[in-house]
Amino acid sequence: MLYRSPDKIKRDYGKPFFSKRRGVPMGRVLVLAILLALIIAIPTVAFLQYDRLQFIVLDQIGYAPTTTPFASERAAQAQTLYASGEILRAEQLYRLAAQQQPDNIDYLYEYGKILIEAERSDEAVPFADKIIALAPNDPRGYALKANALMWNDPTTAIPAAFSGIERSAVPFAPLHGALAVAFTNVGRYQEALQRGDLAIRIDPMDANARRSYSYPLIFTGRYTEAIEQLEQAIAINPNIAAPYFELASLYRRINKPDVAVGIYRRVLEIDPDNPRAFLRICETYAAVGQFQIAEGFCDSALEIDPQYASAHRMLGQLRYSRRNYEGAIEEFETCLRLGSEEIECYYLRGLAHYFLGNCDTAWEILNESLARTDLEPILESINIGLFNVTQRCAGYQGRSLPTAVPPTPIPPTPIGGGA
Repeated sequence: MLYRSPDKIKRDYGKPFFSKRRGVPMGRVLVLAILLALIIAIPTVAFLQYDRLQFIVLDQIGYAPTTTPFASERAAQAQTLYASGEILRAEQLYRLAAQQQPDNIDYLYEYGKILIEAERSDEAVPFADKIIALAPNDPRGYALKANALMWNDPTTAIPAAFSGIERSAVPFAPLHGALAVAFTNVGRYQEALQRGDLAIRIDPMDANARRSYSYPLIFTGRYTEAIEQLEQAIAINPNIAAPYFELASLYRRINKPDVAVGIYRRVLEIDPDNPRAFLRICETYAAVGQFQIAEGFCDSALEIDPQYASAHRMLGQLRYSRRNYEGAIEEFETCLRLGSEEIECYYLRGLAHYFLGNCDTAWEILNESLARTDLEPILESINIGLFNVTQRCAGYQGRSLPTAVPPTPIPPTPIGGGA
């Protein structure tokens, strides 16, 4: 029997029996290094850029917060809105721009101008003072102040405007426009006309300068020229309501109520929810005795703005004219509760109480009304009412009156309104 040896070890004679261990390839080392760097870097970047990454994720699912626009973006948008007639929205954006850059004269000036346009002139004065403090030689601060004060405080507006003229290196139309109004309000009509004419020659495309010039033209009876200036102001910016109201008021003054109503309707085409336009139509119809038609427009004004004190005043006048004295008193009291100082809400309420036999209340209100007006027709109505109380109310015979008036009937209620 042949001897069989255990399985032999198989060997590859192409390789050496004793071999050296081989190292890790360099490519693999590089890959491992990159992976290690990423493992370290990703959490670090995520930590440092957390807010940005969070915004990206929220943006993808529709919950990202709105980014804050630059002041310049807000100001540009505000200017566009103003040109389209959206005064309130433009005011909000200019306010935000001015808050973002409180020392930016451009934004302060534009915001102040729009406050005046929104009939908040008193709020514009601090911005004017700030501009003057920041840039004493910039005419805009003085112009803003003069324009803010020219209606209610013309004697302060005039020196403010002249300070701007003295410091300005170039003519500035808003300064002369403010003087046109302020001089008119202190009775210096010739100077007002000169300043208004100069304002539109300096800047023929300044709509506010043309509106300012129309004011002394109206007061001096140059109605045709005033109409021309207001029409030019409308042509420069047809979406701003103010010159329409001024033009319609002028047509009412020259006894063309149909033209005035047409202009107010044009305002409603631009702004269908303008309560002031509805009120002015109401007043225009009432002024020509069409009380029933008028009341519908006053109701429309109050549907848009139930807190519109002047509309309550006018509705009270309409009810008074129809001898609905209880209804008139209710509207006049609402007018006063909403903060109005309109004299009709005082003296007509007193007369309504007289007609209802409320002598004590009538006497008290009519005496209070005397101190609130210097307009002769209204003073005459008040005095006649007081006289009648002394003649027809028990306990008031022999009471002294502020002025002696004959016992004539109470004159018709003055019905109408301004611009």
